[in-house]
Amino acid sequence: MRHPGLLASTWVLFRKDLLVEWRSRSRINALVFFSLATLLLFSFALGPDTALLRRNAGGYLWLALLLSSVLALGESFRVERENAALEGLRLVPVDARAIFLSKGLANAVLLVGLGLAIAAPGTLYGAIASHARARDVLLPLLLFPILIPALVAAAKGTALVFEGDPMDQLNSWVALLASFDILYWGLGVVLFPRVVEE
Repeated sequence: MRHPGLLASTWVLFRKDLLVEWRSRSRINALVFFSLATLLLFSFALGPDTALLRRNAGGYLWLALLLSSVLALGESFRVERENAALEGLRLVPVDARAIFLSKGLANAVLLVGLGLAIAAPGTLYGAIASHARARDVLLPLLLFPILIPALVAAAKGTALVFEGDPMDQLNSWVALLASFDILYWGLGVVLFPRVVEE
């Protein structure tokens, strides 16, 4: 019997994850509501100073997106955990890297409006945190320090888009963000099989 390849397995699992999300829509609804509520709270906290709001809009936007994405990423392994589906997937002749890639891609599709750089490390650390008792606390503790370079690059890049880029710095911030993406997608593919073994 021939086992499916990495790409075929990834595609099947990716479709499964999107179908589960489409049927429930709970993460999408929570994500949108939490993002808007966080942005609204930032604007109330800063008061009517529109110059300050405009100057820091990129940072506030990405902080709201980061906080919202942690909510969504924490839930990405909930279905597998509650129904013991991850153990079932490990029993099938599927490469564990396909599980990571499908989850990461499904999270990226969900988070595309929230920033691709959060999807790979979020998927990896979401899987690690799903094994812990204090998983809701552990994910932000693992994820936030790791995401600082991506968050800074995204906030600076967004500010340059909003305010103009007279010194042509945007390409440097985009390159940092792309490097972060490449690094964490690669690390996820390499490390995820070890994470699901435990």
